[in-house]
Amino acid sequence: MSTRKRLLIIDDEADFGRFVGDVGTDLGYETVVTSVPDDFQAAYRAAPPDVIVLDVVMPKMDGIEIVRWLVDQNCRARILIISGYNPLFATAARMLGEQASRMDIRQMQKPVKLAELRAALTEVLGKATGP
Repeated sequence: MSTRKRLLIIDDEADFGRFVGDVGTDLGYETVVTSVPDDFQAAYRAAPPDVIVLDVVMPKMDGIEIVRWLVDQNCRARILIISGYNPLFATAARMLGEQASRMDIRQMQKPVKLAELRAALTEVLGKATGP
């Protein structure tokens, strides 16, 4: 049985998703990267992650809809919303998750520097492994 923390990433920008996945892997996460909402949901159901990184503005299902779905799943993962659009979209998703089910959500604005991403993932990894 793996003791590595699981990181699930959904972003419609494949290069950015791989970037986050590579950083997560370097930090010791077991990572799954997708750009497809159905694949994200299947991966979540198969092995609920400890940490989720998601974009807000995506085709088919946006980040607010994903957070709403996660609320319905009683998600306990730490969530990091990273978006390049108006920060109010990410704030709306964060507020929904925090108010609906007390989710632990942090948000960042793209472009994200490597050091900032490493620090954010290290922080949420620490919270995911804490008491």
